[in-house]
Amino acid sequence: MRTSDASILIIPGFGDSGPGHWQSRWEDKLATATRVIQPDWAKAEKAQWAGEIAKAVAQADKPVVLVAHSIGVAAVAHAAHLFTKPVAGAFLVGLSDWNRAEVLPGVSHDFAPLPLAPFAFPSWLIASRNDPYCDYEVAEEHAAAWGSKLVDAGESGHINIESGHGPWPEGLMSFAGFMRSLG
Repeated sequence: MRTSDASILIIPGFGDSGPGHWQSRWEDKLATATRVIQPDWAKAEKAQWAGEIAKAVAQADKPVVLVAHSIGVAAVAHAAHLFTKPVAGAFLVGLSDWNRAEVLPGVSHDFAPLPLAPFAFPSWLIASRNDPYCDYEVAEEHAAAWGSKLVDAGESGHINIESGHGPWPEGLMSFAGFMRSLG
């Protein structure tokens, strides 16, 4: 699948992805990419976040490809059963383990437990071996449960600006491979 044939929904993590974040750069670069906007980026409410994703999927005019990061990945997992039309695929990066009470100290949320139901669409989960917000083994478990292809990003931290992944060209190449896999 070519990016021009898809509605690419960018699903940022907690606090939104700033201008230097790879998601923001991809949104600027990919003509059919649109950011899913949350009413409050500083307040993690599962029903609200999942609902906004489901609404964006329902409004898309082309086959939908989700590109999620961090809590955005968890929000996709919570939203998957709400989709009223098929999703072509999901490129999931840097899952945050919201089952850990201390994942983001001082931030209240209702994202636990993370769903383990298989997705009805193809997905890749990109995981780092030294992500401070999710142990690699937890990412492996979720990838297996969701039916996602697990992509080992090595020691890449949380795959965000703080870990040195502003433009993240390797990620864009991986995303291109993912899009090709969708046919």
